[in-house]
Amino acid sequence: MAAPMELSCWGGDWGLPSLHPECLTVMAYAKFSGAPLTVNTINNSWRAPKGDLPVLVSEDIVISQPAKILNFLRKQKYNADYDLSAKQGADTLAYIALLEEKLLPALLHTFWIEAENYCSVTKPWFASKIAFPLSLYLPGKMSREALNRILLTKGGPPLYSLTEVEAQIYRDAKECLNLLSKRLGTAQFFFGDTPTTLDAFVFGFLAPIYKVCFPRVQLQEHLKQLPNLCRFCDDILTCYFRLTVSGYSSAGQDTADANLQKLTQLVNKESNLIEKMDDNLRRSPQHPPRKLTTLKLAAGGEESSPMSRLSP
Repeated sequence: MAAPMELSCWGGDWGLPSLHPECLTVMAYAKFSGAPLTVNTINNSWRAPKGDLPVLVSEDIVISQPAKILNFLRKQKYNADYDLSAKQGADTLAYIALLEEKLLPALLHTFWIEAENYCSVTKPWFASKIAFPLSLYLPGKMSREALNRILLTKGGPPLYSLTEVEAQIYRDAKECLNLLSKRLGTAQFFFGDTPTTLDAFVFGFLAPIYKVCFPRVQLQEHLKQLPNLCRFCDDILTCYFRLTVSGYSSAGQDTADANLQKLTQLVNKESNLIEKMDDNLRRSPQHPPRKLTTLKLAAGGEESSPMSRLSP
């Protein structure tokens, strides 16, 4: 029997199981490969991350970083790339490198550096998931780490100012999105009808850009001009995470799903009430049921008096 595996990660919002790209990548891969992970999300508690998330724990093994976690899952026979050829495996590595070089800096900037986005969305959301007083410190630390990561890869010559860096990373990101859209084409996934590691990484990077409601949305606006990538994100959310998606889904379907959920809750509530009533009746045999013949009806089909209508 395989050892239990627990994944610690940031939680979700805006219809996403996680807002964190790397957590989202690992969660998607686990769904694709059938890995039975128990997901523990950071949610306003002292279980704040002592290091980078996601973190996978299996018995006495602790693994961080998506690539290492995915390699561990493959060794446990949960391999989403089992049917890929050698060339497709090489293409996977090339596209993941492209994502990390071209798209990740713009994603980090959108979340953690763009002042309006950070102050109105990113900082309050992440702070709400962490207990005080760590909530005052950790978002700022994550923002500084994001800036250092961007400057480490994009801050050298000929780009010296932050303004030049920002302009370049968004040009690179839009070029990357265009390449991904062209590569996906009309296919459901990047290598056919079955999702693989590449699909997990692309989904992890694209879904937060696509779904989170930011005030500054230049990268989101470009992504929404590529409908096959948006459809790709919606399909994974619907098929593998069973979450209600917005964007390119019809409002009518969202309303129907919400109504169905309310109806189900109502039916369950009524069923529980009926069960309690049955239990009470079984426990109270001294009260015989009333006979319907005790109700006297007038000729017009109505009860003979107001008192008869009030009588049990």
